[in-house]
Amino acid sequence: MELDLNLIWFVLVGFLLAGYAVLDGFDLGVGVLSLFARSEEEKRIYLNAIGPVWDGNEVWLLTAGGALFAAFPIVYATAFSAMYLALMLVLVALIARAASFEFRGKSDNPKWRRFWDWSFGLGSLVATLLYGVAVGNMVRGIPLDASGAFTARFPASFLGLLNPYSLLVGLVTLIVFVLQGATYMCLKTDGELLERMQGWVRRSWMGFVVLFGMLTVATFFAAPHAIAGPANPLFWILLVVLAGAIVTIPIASAAGRSGRTFLASSVLIVAMIGVAAVGMFPRLVVSSLDLANSLTAYNAASTPKTQGVMLVMTLIGMPIVIAYTAFVYIVFKGKVVLGPDSY
Repeated sequence: MELDLNLIWFVLVGFLLAGYAVLDGFDLGVGVLSLFARSEEEKRIYLNAIGPVWDGNEVWLLTAGGALFAAFPIVYATAFSAMYLALMLVLVALIARAASFEFRGKSDNPKWRRFWDWSFGLGSLVATLLYGVAVGNMVRGIPLDASGAFTARFPASFLGLLNPYSLLVGLVTLIVFVLQGATYMCLKTDGELLERMQGWVRRSWMGFVVLFGMLTVATFFAAPHAIAGPANPLFWILLVVLAGAIVTIPIASAAGRSGRTFLASSVLIVAMIGVAAVGMFPRLVVSSLDLANSLTAYNAASTPKTQGVMLVMTLIGMPIVIAYTAFVYIVFKGKVVLGPDSY
């Protein structure tokens, strides 16, 4: 039986994006939560909770971008053309956030540290929101002509991205990442800060339930093409998994099972992405002008030879990435302990 390389790469790109959302999702969420830190020591705990792993987490984004470029180059080109300014803002936010780790401790001046604290927190917040806005536009649709080319021009091209549906997706992304960050901080802290993180888990979970309900209703009106998944049994399996994760989070958190809470939050993210992917398949970028103009896993794919070679490289490289990621988390597991070499 001949392999459907387009389907395989659709799944692989989704897998890489889901891995990024789970891993960088918690450290972006920790960055947002750092905006509410109450002391210098607490700010350092936030930084050191993710300090050993945040840059490794972002490898998943780079890998996903490379996979998208190799497997679906037209999608890569169109998405960056349509969202160029927004993605540049994401890049600036990520740079500011990364620089804060290295520069914050270079001076004891309170203004210096306050500047980098805001860079860390706001960089995480802006990047998270714009990630969600980008996904919302990919699902809702952007103006593509019959050749798959983006037709809008600045400033309409940028302002059009800030539509109510995509902003709602951005808010859902923000609250999910805050939830993920809070569940991770429950693994890394104790005492009063742990109690406050458990409070953030409860509040962000409740916020997610409300916003996710709003998004589900909005999708029926703004992006009905993304609800095509119910004909696929996988859609219902993922929906059950999603519902199970939603129910498990507050129960596990109330029982003090931090590991189970974090796992449930991670499953929640993966299931959400899975439900969206099943609903969208085979579309990757929807055309708001005509669904027939949408870019799919078949009309926007690279050659079978390219996909085949890349698949072999992926099968060799991905186990290595997964192995060293697991190794880093094992080495740095446990509660944060501040020392002279800490951030």
